[in-house]
Amino acid sequence: MKENIQTTRLANGLTILTEKMPDVRSATIGFWLKKGSRHEPTDLNGISHFIEHTVFKGTEKRSALDIAVESDKLGGHFDAFTSHESVGFMIKVVDKQLPKAFDLLADMLVNPIFDAQELKREQRVIIEEMKMVEDSPEDYLGEIFQREFFPNHPLGLPIEGTRKTVRSFNHDITRNFHAQVFQPKNLVIAAAGNVEHAQIVEFAEKSFSPLSLVLCPLAKDIDAPVLSNPIILKKKRELEQAHLILATPWIESKSEKRYVAHLLESILGSGTSSRLWQSIREKRGLAYSVGASGISFQDCGIFTIYAGTSPKQLGEVVDLSIAELKKIKREGVTSEELNLAKEQTIASILLGLEDSSARAGNLAQQEIIFETQISLDETLQKIEAVNTGEIQALAREFFQTENISLVALGNLNGLKIERDRLDVN
Repeated sequence: MKENIQTTRLANGLTILTEKMPDVRSATIGFWLKKGSRHEPTDLNGISHFIEHTVFKGTEKRSALDIAVESDKLGGHFDAFTSHESVGFMIKVVDKQLPKAFDLLADMLVNPIFDAQELKREQRVIIEEMKMVEDSPEDYLGEIFQREFFPNHPLGLPIEGTRKTVRSFNHDITRNFHAQVFQPKNLVIAAAGNVEHAQIVEFAEKSFSPLSLVLCPLAKDIDAPVLSNPIILKKKRELEQAHLILATPWIESKSEKRYVAHLLESILGSGTSSRLWQSIREKRGLAYSVGASGISFQDCGIFTIYAGTSPKQLGEVVDLSIAELKKIKREGVTSEELNLAKEQTIASILLGLEDSSARAGNLAQQEIIFETQISLDETLQKIEAVNTGEIQALAREFFQTENISLVALGNLNGLKIERDRLDVN
C-alpha cells in the first residue's frame, strides 16, 4: 500500500524506494538502470546486455566464483535482465540476509573489473545465446519483426547485439560505457518485503557516494522512431509450423489510455475466454498458441497478435484475426466481456501484491516511467472506470488498415498476402 512506500533521493541523484511488507520473511532488493539497448550507439549495440552478463564475472574484491558461491549461499533467487529501456538486477532472500545481498549487488555494479579473459569467455556465451534465438521460431520471428517495424532505429536492433558488435567489446570499451551510464543519478534502488527504509538508505549512501563512480555525460535520449508497416513472409523450410505476428502501433507507456489498452488486449487475446482464443483455437482448432498483447515504450508502442499454425492454415488464421479487429471496431465489446477483463486484471494485480519481487519491480518501473508512485486504489479505480465506449474508441484509433504489419516465418509454400487482405476498416 502507498502508506508503506518510502522514497529518498540522494544528493548524487540516486533514488531509493522501499515498500514494507511486515507479514513476510522475504526481502527483495533490486538495482535498475534507467537506460537500455535503445540508448546505445549503433556500433555498441548489445553492450548493455553484455555488461548485465559481465558484472557477474568479478569485482575488485570478489572473483566470478566468489560471486557464484556467495549468491548460492544466500539461498535466494537472483535475476538479471536487459530490455530496450532498462537493465535490472534483483535478488530475493530471507530478510536477515538482506545486508549481504545488498553488498553483493552493489559491489558487482560499482566495482566490476571486466577482466579481458572473462570478457572473451562471455562473448562466446552470448553468441551461443544468439544461436538459441535463431533456433527458436518465436524469438527469431520477434527479432525480424522488431527490425522491420522500427527501421533505422535502436528499437529495431537486437537487445543482445550482433556477433560483430559483441566480439568488439574489449576491456576499455566495456569499462568506458559502464562509467558513462551506470551512475548514481541514472539508477533506482527498490526493495520490498520485510525491509527497513533507513537501513537501505544507509547501505546506498556507503556504496554510492558522489565520488564512487566516474561522472561522465549520460547517453543522450534517442529520437522517437518512425514506424513502418511491413508485410514480410520469410521462408524457413525446416519448421513444421508457420509463425505469425500481426501488429499495429499502440500507446506509449505514460498514456492515460493505458488502462483502456490493457483491457482491450485482454478481451482480444489474453486468456482462454478471449476472442482470438475462442475463434481460432476453440471453435476451429487452427492453433495451439494464439494471443494478443501490447508493449509500450516511452514514445510509442506495439499491439501484436501472435499465432503458430500449420502453413496451409496461415491464411485462414490471418483472416480470422483481421475479422476480430474489424468486429471490435464496428461493434465494440459487451459489458459482460469488459467486466470479465476487469476481474481478470484486478485479480492479477492483487495476487502480485503477495510477492516481494513483484512489488519491488513495480516500485522501480513506476519510478522509471512516471517518476512517482501510483497507489493501488487509484489503479483499481481507473480500471473500474473504463467503459465500453472507450474500448471501441481506442480500437478505432489504432486499428487502421494502412498501419497493419504482418510478419510470418515458416515453410510458407509460396503464400502471398497483399495489404487489401489486411483491411480492418
